[in-house]
Amino acid sequence: MANLTIYLPDEIEFKVRKAASESKVSISKWVADRIATSVESSLPPEFLALAGAFPDFPDLEDLRRGYGEDAHSKSLD
Repeated sequence: MANLTIYLPDEIEFKVRKAASESKVSISKWVADRIATSVESSLPPEFLALAGAFPDFPDLEDLRRGYGEDAHSKSLD
């Protein structure tokens, strides 16, 4: 297992210590768990690179064209 040194502002360190204590785990485990969750839930760079890659995608008006008017419904009042 690798060792890593990080520098935190005092107020963040206090919050981390408190959260780890409340979770009944070591600070190292608490931080490692948060990093693992963040890394596992982030989107791959290849996916993020696709943002804006489809400039000709139709807008909402184009998608709804040809379907007619929405039906009017009774008021719930």
